[in-house]
Amino acid sequence: MADSTQTGTAGSGQDTPAPRRASWRSIGPGIVVAATGVGAGDLVATLIAGSKFGYTLLWAAVLGCLVKISLAEAAGRWHLATGRTLFDGWRSLGSWTSAYFAGYVVVWGFVYGAAAMSSSALPLAALFPDTLDLKVWAVLCGLVGLVFVWFNQYAVFEKVMTVLVGVMFVVTVYLAVRVTPNLGSALAGLAPVLPDGSLLYTLGLIGGVGGTITLAAYGYWVNAKGWTDTGWMKVMRLDNRVAYITTGIFVVAMLAVGAELLHSSGVALTKGDKGLLDLSTVLEERYGAATAKLFLIGFFATSYTSLIGVWHGVSLMFADFVGKFRPSLTAGAPRPERSRPFRAYLLWLTFPPMSLLFLDQPFGLVVGYGVIGALFMPFLALTLLWLLNSARTPAEWRNGLLSNVMLGAAGLLFVVLCVQQLRELPW
Repeated sequence: MADSTQTGTAGSGQDTPAPRRASWRSIGPGIVVAATGVGAGDLVATLIAGSKFGYTLLWAAVLGCLVKISLAEAAGRWHLATGRTLFDGWRSLGSWTSAYFAGYVVVWGFVYGAAAMSSSALPLAALFPDTLDLKVWAVLCGLVGLVFVWFNQYAVFEKVMTVLVGVMFVVTVYLAVRVTPNLGSALAGLAPVLPDGSLLYTLGLIGGVGGTITLAAYGYWVNAKGWTDTGWMKVMRLDNRVAYITTGIFVVAMLAVGAELLHSSGVALTKGDKGLLDLSTVLEERYGAATAKLFLIGFFATSYTSLIGVWHGVSLMFADFVGKFRPSLTAGAPRPERSRPFRAYLLWLTFPPMSLLFLDQPFGLVVGYGVIGALFMPFLALTLLWLLNSARTPAEWRNGLLSNVMLGAAGLLFVVLCVQQLRELPW
């Protein structure tokens, strides 16, 4: 693929970049955003849905991937069509967006840092029992993530994420094949059906798997890849679709494991990341220690892609946020990853959250984290809908009917999930 930019004449009379040829060799940012968004908690939610309802909610998992494709495509399209970052777009909607984002990245980052380190530590502690305390493993995971992101540029980061995604994919597909899925039941699960008591699980499958702030970071990773104008639009769309189709296969594989291994035998998993340790025990009993250890390796890859993905992607967003108010703090940095705000947020994600590893999370912090976190996905979907239907976006790249339907449906879905999450908080 040529690196030089050719130009052509658009209908407006302005020179526009000629489209680059969409190639499999170009994909990367989509794999990064999809892998970061799928964490251990998503695996547990998918397994529990499979264990309770078999393949009945398979259609919801597929629909969820389509929702994420539309959201990530919208974020990437904004960056390429306007030459502006997503935070530029948010600022144009009013100062309230800056106030919300500031509160979000501070509180969310503090609690998420501890959760990501703990999730990555769990499979390591199970793989190497009686070696180190769980908290020590968690601290080490955070420190390694910090050093890796601090000293590496996007190209290296993307390669490591791709390797970890490969591990995740191979392990989950192997497990799905090993439990011998019932193809007839799986195909029947593509028909939209809502069994009694399945509504929340259905909404969770559609909205939860692969849906976090990292969807908003997609445009930043697109720019970090070197895609900076509309000539890269076809490449970005291929990249995004391949990534979420891969995620879809990943989710379907885990649903099959839940349906075949847990649903048929009536095994219940613990909620939260520790539920994956329950599955490891079941796998060892059924298929032996080697399969259980292989699963734990996949568990670690899943958790650690979320950790280093957030360490990199959300730090890019924070650097952009700070740079809009204090340009002197980002001026002179050869890349955003070398800027002071980027590295300051990296430190915020790593060291303050370590205190939560040794203490119970304060009640007020849990509530605050839950409220701000629940509001983010509706905020993202609805602001993208607003931005991409306004004069802020060049007419050629504004939403069509399908994009509006998908983003509108995503916004409504995330509002419902937000209300449900708020109701479940320990007020």
